[in-house]
Amino acid sequence: MFKDKLKLIPHLPGSYQMLNSDGTIIYVGKAKDLNKRVNSYFNRPHTGKTAKMVSEIADFKYIVAGSELEAFLLEFNLIKEYDPKYNILLKDDKSYPYIEYINKPYPILKVSRYLNIKKKDKKMLFGPYPNAYAARRIVSLINRLYPLKKCDVMPKKVCLYYHIGECLGYCEHKVDSLKLKEMEDEILAFLRGNGDILKNKIIEKMNMYSKNLNFEMALELKEELKFINIILDKQKMELHDYINRDCLGYYFNHGFLSVQILFLRNGRMVGAHTDIFPVISDYLDELDYYIMNFYSKHEVPKEILVPSEVNKEILKEIIKSNFLVPLKGKKKNLIDMANLNAKINLENKIEQITKDEAKTEVANDNLRELLNLKKLDRIDLFDNSNLFGEFTVSCMVVFKNGRPCKKEYRKYKISLDKNDDYNTMKEVIYRRYYKALVDKTELPDLIIVDGGINQINACLSVLSDLNLDIRVCGLRKNDKHRTNDLIDSLGYKTILLDKTKDVFHYLTRMQDEVHRYTINYHRTIRSKGAIASVLDNIEGIGAKRKKELIKTFGSVSKMRNAKIEELTKILPEKIAINLQAYLNDFKSDKSSK
Repeated sequence: MFKDKLKLIPHLPGSYQMLNSDGTIIYVGKAKDLNKRVNSYFNRPHTGKTAKMVSEIADFKYIVAGSELEAFLLEFNLIKEYDPKYNILLKDDKSYPYIEYINKPYPILKVSRYLNIKKKDKKMLFGPYPNAYAARRIVSLINRLYPLKKCDVMPKKVCLYYHIGECLGYCEHKVDSLKLKEMEDEILAFLRGNGDILKNKIIEKMNMYSKNLNFEMALELKEELKFINIILDKQKMELHDYINRDCLGYYFNHGFLSVQILFLRNGRMVGAHTDIFPVISDYLDELDYYIMNFYSKHEVPKEILVPSEVNKEILKEIIKSNFLVPLKGKKKNLIDMANLNAKINLENKIEQITKDEAKTEVANDNLRELLNLKKLDRIDLFDNSNLFGEFTVSCMVVFKNGRPCKKEYRKYKISLDKNDDYNTMKEVIYRRYYKALVDKTELPDLIIVDGGINQINACLSVLSDLNLDIRVCGLRKNDKHRTNDLIDSLGYKTILLDKTKDVFHYLTRMQDEVHRYTINYHRTIRSKGAIASVLDNIEGIGAKRKKELIKTFGSVSKMRNAKIEELTKILPEKIAINLQAYLNDFKSDKSSK
């Protein structure tokens, strides 16, 4: 159908955009030769994701670039702007934690996400740590072994950490610079790979506790020593040049690309990152796009080892790192190991991936056909929670192309004081879609409410006032609280769901997800309300301290079981002691009733 238009495409580098019947861009690609690449979608058969994408193409556009590098950057920017549904590999926003050491004005060690780190501060980064638990545990241990600054803000006088030897009292005392330098050298030596430093420090503290008959603390440190040995054992593969580098491998099969990135810091292996995704275009192009996107959101090391097929010259220009293709030796062995891991990951997961495709996209297509919708790329689902007229809340979850899109989830505190499902639904629908219209954000193809005709009518009433034409359905449960049927706003017809079909399981998963999200939010609100009422009884705890305690601990039991030194990060020591005494009495009173 594009025969004449295809002939006019020049044999030049550039970016192309595929559009559906609504004029929405569904895929962005780049090519050295636009004519050959765009024609390839229409002059040969396709399978999998590519076939599905091609079936939705109603038109295409292209922009000629001056070079392949310009085409690459143009494509990247267009994907960020339009967020096309089939460029799924560029939607990964995962950020790994790093250990962050700040030496001025006072030494602080903490765990931070790379995207949240302010580059201008005087600090050193160690990582990434794909295992966030390991990063937090290492930081906690070092803070116990060394008297670093623990407080988020500078207190007026020394706190409990100073009295137990875990802080040098930076708020009141002048600290010996030589002692600081010695402490810093030991911590940095460990973080750069010298495990003996920390192990010796742990053993020294264990012996001290044992000598003072504090066997409980000695046993705790013994467990920490085991943990450190496990961490160091996983880092045995090393290169002795102490360079920060990543090593990338890949494997392509069954229409899927598997990528494995090994992280080496100061010459030691610290972890790995794995991704598997379907390929729409040439898989080597997709690999280049993936690498560019990954390093736009993660730390760029000094050196990146890649297989020979990767377009290292263009990537070097964009990412500003030294891309190397090793041909022999330990570095080549690392590439081989990354490639092997990528292959094993794909082969182990391909069956599950294929099943997941059927559960999600196939089921989503079946639901679209069931409702006779033109397209069904996005579904917004709403649920309300109200317990005995208290803490009324509503939540929205979003499914895009059959999969939950958690960054789009929203929570709403409802202003109504009583149990009124109709007006609760009206309020949340109005707040959600009035804001969408003002901010010009994406609207759904379908809205699903948890309930029957009453909730559907509430939703339709608001949509009509906002002049929005969006299909609405209600999911109704049976007397056993199981998903039973779907009520369509078009004619108010009831669609009985076949419990053996993928559509039923798909709708049930969505209904369970919105219900889970809403109930968890409701519990949080109730819990915070209960905590706040308890804290009102403690002298010296005002609105600011109450808010900080709720944010930090989240429950009365965690506050009651916290160490005094943890509470004194927020409260003066006397008030912290009074709080814990009150909470223990409060527990005893409840138990005796």
